[in-house]
Order: sequence, then C-alpha cells, then structure tokens
Amino acid sequence: MEFIFENFANLTWKHLVMYVIGIILITLAIKKEYEPSLLLPMGFGAILVNLPLSGVINQIMPGIGEVHGPIQWLFETGIDAAEIMPLLLFIGIGAMIDFSPLLSRPVYFLFGAAATFGIFATITLAVLLGFDMKDAAAIGIIGAADGPTTILVSQILKSNYLGPIMVAAYSYMALVPIIQPATIRLLTTKKERMIRMPPEEDREIPKSLKIIFPIAVTMIVGIISPAAVSLIGFLMFGNLIRECTVLDSLSEAAQKNLANLITLLLGITVAFTMQAENFVKVDTILVMLLGLFAFIFDTAGGVLFAKFMNLFLKRKINPMIGATGISAFPMSARVVQRMALKEDPQNYLLMHAVSANVSGQVSSVAASGILLSLILSYLG
Repeated sequence: MEFIFENFANLTWKHLVMYVIGIILITLAIKKEYEPSLLLPMGFGAILVNLPLSGVINQIMPGIGEVHGPIQWLFETGIDAAEIMPLLLFIGIGAMIDFSPLLSRPVYFLFGAAATFGIFATITLAVLLGFDMKDAAAIGIIGAADGPTTILVSQILKSNYLGPIMVAAYSYMALVPIIQPATIRLLTTKKERMIRMPPEEDREIPKSLKIIFPIAVTMIVGIISPAAVSLIGFLMFGNLIRECTVLDSLSEAAQKNLANLITLLLGITVAFTMQAENFVKVDTILVMLLGLFAFIFDTAGGVLFAKFMNLFLKRKINPMIGATGISAFPMSARVVQRMALKEDPQNYLLMHAVSANVSGQVSSVAASGILLSLILSYLG
C-alpha cells in the first residue's frame, strides 16, 4: 500500500502555495462572482498543473515514460504557437460591442486615450525596478484592463512572467468594482461626483456608418501600427458580423457559444504558466503590485483628464466618466453609474459612461499595437 502515498514525497511548499492560490481564485469566482467564467477554470487549472505526476503537462511518468499533457498541448497550440485563442475571443467580444453610443459622442474617444496613461507609467516604473524592456511592456499591458490583449502582447513579447501577468490582469479586472471607486473618491470631491449630465438619447447612426467604422478603424490602426492588425482586425471583424445584419445567427453564435467556449478553455489553458517552480517567486509579488499600479493609474489618468477638460468647458463633465475609459466593458460603466446614483439618486450617467467605456476597448487595443511596434523595433 505504500505506493499509494509515494507521490506525497514530491509535494513542496510551493505546490501548497499554488493550491491556496487556486482555491482563492475559485472562491472569488463562486462566492463573489468575480469573472467566474475565467477565474474558476484558472483556479482549478492552477491546482491541476501543480499536482505532481498528474499528466496534465508533459512529464516523465514512472513505469509509463513520457506523457504529453492536454493542458500543455492546449497552451502550445492555442496560445504559444499562433495566439489563436485570444484572437478568437476577440471575435466574440467585437460581436458583443455596440459602438453606437461612441459614434454619437466621438469626443469620448479622448477618455479612452487618457486612460492608457497607466500602461506607460507602469512600463517606466517596471524598467526603473530592473525589469527588461519586453517584460516591462508586458507588465504594463495589464493596465489595458483587457485579458485577451494582455495574453497576446505578453506572448508575442515572450515575457518571462506570463503566469503572474495573466493572474494579475484577470484578478484586477474582477476587482474593478473595488479598485475604481476607491481611486475615484481619492481624486474627486463630492461636489464633482454630483455633477449632473442630463441623459442624452443616442442619435440614430446610419447602418452604412456602422459598417464603415470597423473597416476604417482596422485600416487606419493597421497602417499606423502593423503589429496591431491581428488585435484590432479580429475585434472589428466580430463587430462587422454584428452590424452587417445579414449574419445574425453567426453574430449570436460568436457572442455566446464562441466567446463562452474560448473563455472557458483560455482560463484553464493559461494555468499552464502557473506551475509552482516558475510562479512562486518574489518577482511574482512585484508583478502583481505593478499590475495594481497600472489599473489605479489608468483610472486616475481618465479622471484627471476629465477634470482638466472642465477647466475649459462651460458645461462640466462629471470626472467619474473619465474612469470608464479603461477597457473593462461594461463593468466600469456600471460602477460609475452606481457611484453617481449613490451621490445623487437623480443623476443618470450610464449612457455617457458606456460611450467612454466603449472607447476604452478601441484605445487599449490601439495602444497595445503601438506599444508592440515600438518594443519590437527597439529590440531589433
């Protein structure tokens, strides 16, 4: 009977740490309902890949020989080889997004641009802390508040910290309802948070413009930043499927079936990067802290930009709108709406917040593409 307990000798304290992390992620998914479709498979995957001789990753098994693990195969095929999983998810995300609110208020593109401040501030800080440029850039992309974008950029740059970056990106996305209100309150007064912005009805956007928009954005961003073509192209392809109205069944499938399946597989696949020997390090803590820094400063960048605009505007903008310039759609818009109603039960900011939040989707992808072009050129 001793052979039953032999594998316990292969356990280390690092494995135990990863089991705790996995259980925490599963708890956040089930009890708090924070991004359950991602955190639950990621947490369970973290446990799977850290079970000694489990066979879910490539290993030499006693008495069997070399075993090719399914999670490692999924990672090498779906993420490492061609980054296909994040790109397929972008099709589903694009099919979910209605750009009409943003097209009705194009000035809100500025909030999306302002909210990328945290990305570049984090890269600068990471370099000062000793990370090389490719790792610093990958860490900074956590501030994009866009999990697929973070995965794709980190993988293209071959970052040494893919596991911690993924955990930070999705964990902080789930914690947007906690991180953003605290940051907003720190940077605004109650009077500013009570600024009323009367609800505006969305203008009727011509169907032709809705079709032209994803094509034009893909061409413009692709020409300016060729490295972003796959990022912006798959996102806008999904949106084109939605807006053309002749592929409604495919649009619905992309929004639901495709997005749900890829999200599920992506969560358990990225757990491959959470193997104890590579994950439980001091640098992991530092990456997590830098990720939090990126989220906070992205929010701060948008809020402070709105306050700056108010210096020149007669009709003031509620600076909380600036916080929705991040890519966490539509969670960030809902957070700001709840905060507005708490300060003033008659203040409805949702349509304004959604407009800025949609701009964050485009801005984060565009910023990531530009950053990739710069870093790849720098690295030669």
